[in-house]
Amino acid sequence: MTKFDEATQAIRVDDTTYDVCLDDGYSIGGPLNGGYLMAAMLRAVVDASPHAHPVSTSAQFLRVARPGPARVLLEQLKTGRTAAMTRARLVQDGESFIEALVTTATLNGEAAPDWADGPSAVMPDLADCVRLPQPKPQSNMNFSTQMELVFDPPTIGWLTGAPTGRPESRAYFRLAEPQDPDPYVLALAVDALPPVVFSAGARGWAPTVELTWHLRALPAPGWLTLIGGGRLISDGWFDEEVEVWDSAGRLVAQSRQIARLGRG
Repeated sequence: MTKFDEATQAIRVDDTTYDVCLDDGYSIGGPLNGGYLMAAMLRAVVDASPHAHPVSTSAQFLRVARPGPARVLLEQLKTGRTAAMTRARLVQDGESFIEALVTTATLNGEAAPDWADGPSAVMPDLADCVRLPQPKPQSNMNFSTQMELVFDPPTIGWLTGAPTGRPESRAYFRLAEPQDPDPYVLALAVDALPPVVFSAGARGWAPTVELTWHLRALPAPGWLTLIGGGRLISDGWFDEEVEVWDSAGRLVAQSRQIARLGRG
């Protein structure tokens, strides 16, 4: 079992209840990363489902979850031969922190697409990309130590006061501990980039309010490519869309979220 598998482990209590222990290693200056929290919830949902893969997840982030014990409570809404629908809640001390609707199905790992579009942006070679500086130990930015993100240089121009002026972020991604990507790693990946509004000049913590993502195919081993962008920044809100491509050049995940502009 890898560190990520252990950090997202869901232990069955009964048919509708799972215990999880939220790991401080996935904190971003205090709050826990939303993709990490979804991955832990999806472990419980899939374990309770007759189907093997979370193909669609829509999560509402109600409160900021903290490290430590929590529970995932499930309500089975529909179970069919090709898909099942589940309502899942992440609960700490009797309060709901995330509410999610999840559709599970069983994907064919050998399936070839009937039609496929290409990436919305072209990434430079890995050797021409750059890493962010290591955060200061006292910053509690533990999340960055769990993965490798290697960025398309223009999309982190905000580090040196030269943002592109467009909401965008692009990087190669893999876990710091060697592990082939799977649907739970993809749940982490769709929320792993810095907020795209950094490249538009915004700064500060930008809390996700709602995030929906779709598992489109089972990923091949190797680096993932994350391509993030936004369409509108207005009235204190912004949207963010992320494409995840695997090492075989297949679109394996898509996400869209709405979030609040950064707080200092």
